[in-house]
Amino acid sequence: MPDLREELSLVAAGCVRVAGVDEAGRGAWAGPVCAAAVVLPLDRADLPHLLDGVRDSKQLTPHRREALLSLIRSLAEGVGVGWASPAEVDELGIVEATRRAMMRAVAQLNGEVDALVIDHVRLPGLDLPQRAIPKADARCLSVAAASIVAKVERDRLMMALDQEYPGYGFARHKGYPTRAHREAVERLGLSPVHRRRWRVGVGQRIGKRINE
Repeated sequence: MPDLREELSLVAAGCVRVAGVDEAGRGAWAGPVCAAAVVLPLDRADLPHLLDGVRDSKQLTPHRREALLSLIRSLAEGVGVGWASPAEVDELGIVEATRRAMMRAVAQLNGEVDALVIDHVRLPGLDLPQRAIPKADARCLSVAAASIVAKVERDRLMMALDQEYPGYGFARHKGYPTRAHREAVERLGLSPVHRRRWRVGVGQRIGKRINE
């Protein structure tokens, strides 16, 4: 279960507003990367109880994520969402595009933040104390909350893209690698929201990079 040990240790070191940061869509073949930054009211002793059930978004059903998103937004001192487009993923690579989405999410927060707890990635473009922790979305409550926000916001966008680009199944697989997704690309070709650095075509494995 995620807890507040990392966040509260930063508070003990003099930080007041600590943001948890995570992303969704890093491993997808189509659609943007979405990042979220969440500042929780760390002075509330009942916060772990109020956010009971918040955990890594991958461990939750879509219905549960939607319900928890409303709870997170009602309790959080700040929620920011940032995006990196498929074109940015192609141009910059997935790691740098993820960093940009995360920095944009932090920039969308109301007010300044004093420190960041991030799932695995460091943000050298931000001059803030940072703790980049592997599997932080499973260990740190604010990062788990951010993982839910990013996942729900991206899923909603992919469902809208399913209406704009019918036939690819974006509402089902959300742009991630599946057999049905590969077969749709073989049948229809690439959509404008596919990441074109991935080799995609009839008889080719969709996840193979062009430069490999």
